[in-house]
Amino acid sequence: MSKWKVERANLEDADTIAQFQLDMAQESEGTILEKNLVVKGVSEGLKDENKGIYYVVKSEDETIIGSLFLTREWSDWRCAWYWWIQSVYVRPEFRRKGAYRSLYEQVKKEAISSNVSCVRLYVDRTNQQGLATYNALGMKESHYLLYEEDL
Repeated sequence: MSKWKVERANLEDADTIAQFQLDMAQESEGTILEKNLVVKGVSEGLKDENKGIYYVVKSEDETIIGSLFLTREWSDWRCAWYWWIQSVYVRPEFRRKGAYRSLYEQVKKEAISSNVSCVRLYVDRTNQQGLATYNALGMKESHYLLYEEDL
């Protein structure tokens, strides 16, 4: 049995998940986000599963040590859903110990049982630790490039 417990997050987890997002932005991009806006954004996501689903991973003492946000995209090419993993964060002291693997395995298990065609995520190309983790889990780099325009 895994020492990690994975479950869907609930509204009471909003402050913890929001703090993870603040920490991730600072750590990965050097970006300072507006805390109240992030708390509101996470809370709105937790209130409405149409926006996505948050998962948390807890340690043996029930402390939330990581989270991810799962969104869906309809593929008309495959007549099936793609699931997107977003907003991944695991506290630094718990990295490389299987916490994220537990989150990913839960998402993958649910995706398979829901006939999801593909699980995807995007990652900063300089995030060597993230790239190594995703490769180790069997994910492969896509041939697609990501384009965006801030509005």
